[in-house]
Amino acid sequence: MPSSAGSNTTATTTISTVGPPSRRNTELALLAFAVILPCFAYANVGLALNGEMPSGMLGYGLGLGLLGGVGHLVVRKFAKYADPLLLPLATLLNGLGLVMIWRLDQSERLARLAKAQGFTFQASAPNQLMFSALGIALFVGVIIFLKDHRILQRYTYISMVVALILLVAPVFFPGKFGAKIWITIPGLGSIQPGEFAKIILAIFFAGYLMVKRDALALASRRFMGLYLPRGRDLGPILAVWALSLVILVFETDLGSSLLFFGMFVVMLYVATERTSWIVFGLLMSAGGAAVVGSVEPHVKVRVMAWLHPFAVYDNPRPSWATTEQIAQAMFAFGSGGVFGTGWGQGASDLIQFAANSDFIFASYGEELGLAGAMAILLIYGLIVERGMRTALAARDPFGKLLATGLAAAFGIQVFVVAGGVMGLIPLTGMTMPFLAQGGSSVIANWALIAILIKISDTARRPAPAPAPSTDAEMTQVVRP
Repeated sequence: MPSSAGSNTTATTTISTVGPPSRRNTELALLAFAVILPCFAYANVGLALNGEMPSGMLGYGLGLGLLGGVGHLVVRKFAKYADPLLLPLATLLNGLGLVMIWRLDQSERLARLAKAQGFTFQASAPNQLMFSALGIALFVGVIIFLKDHRILQRYTYISMVVALILLVAPVFFPGKFGAKIWITIPGLGSIQPGEFAKIILAIFFAGYLMVKRDALALASRRFMGLYLPRGRDLGPILAVWALSLVILVFETDLGSSLLFFGMFVVMLYVATERTSWIVFGLLMSAGGAAVVGSVEPHVKVRVMAWLHPFAVYDNPRPSWATTEQIAQAMFAFGSGGVFGTGWGQGASDLIQFAANSDFIFASYGEELGLAGAMAILLIYGLIVERGMRTALAARDPFGKLLATGLAAAFGIQVFVVAGGVMGLIPLTGMTMPFLAQGGSSVIANWALIAILIKISDTARRPAPAPAPSTDAEMTQVVRP
């Protein structure tokens, strides 16, 4: 009988060491597609502009394939159970962004404009390719050296300090285009520290909320269907709200303000499961934006330009109507129609130099049409969905919150940029992840994808084999 009981216990064990397949070959196949598609787009642009294949076709294809291949080999070696979609999706966006930036580099209109303004026209695609390589290098570094994402929890408050330094630093540097969001390093160029701060702030929020979530969720009073937190527990959200307003006022950076506050509210909701935090967050965000938008001159101009995008063509022109870019973006979307004018056959360079940075989404809207713009938004949506799926699968609360925060930050950034270009919300001045010209953006977003891949690897990794008997089990120390 004892032996029979033992065999039955073994037969009914529910813990399985058989995890999901690694899906690395799936990732490789998708990665090949993510490289081939931008190569076709590159050839299409060359044929449309010059009637012949671009001379750099082979180098572009090999370069993009090399970047994606290095990323894949590192993931195969150091994160073999990671989500197989994140790397191909990011590579596809990065490759399509390079093609559109190169297409706008060929614009004779932009070259003449630069000459008329006394500048030397410089192609942006080579720099963007270099920054993409640096982004992949950082991606490889994170995958190799970040052994366990839970290590980041040890640096919760150090992350807060570093993020605050990054956010405050641009105040001491001259502004560009009406906003103070860059740090200028002589000889190296400009860095946008807010792109890196969003990742570091996500680490701080995840570490903080993991410790405080019980107090925030349980110690509250019910009023009119909403759970009102205690005054002492309102401190964090009030501090983040005040920080977002400070950024908005002193740096006139509407996009970063929305991004940081929105990310915190989403993580707070996930940590506490209290709808009241969403309501408070929306009310505080709307109240703060209304007050600052009516007081701060630069933000007020952007709000007025959003409400009256075609006022720039009025005669006499209102004093606040200083840019035609929002109206031209709408013309670009209208010109593109459903299927677009075709790669290289639009006139989105009329938006001038913003066409390959803030307004690059309008360039896609014109040349690929509504169908192409929706396809690009779908790719972004898939990255956010894979990030949220990673959060659901994560086995530790810190990993859940960190993956949620990173996916939310990515999604909010896409929303505020695409919404601003399409006229849904005021223009924010942020960059479209992976598509727009900008070294800080592409490097930081490759780091974000790398952290999500590490969390997904830990979440999908098979559980350790169960011990054959209770006596054979060893004491396991789980470090946070």
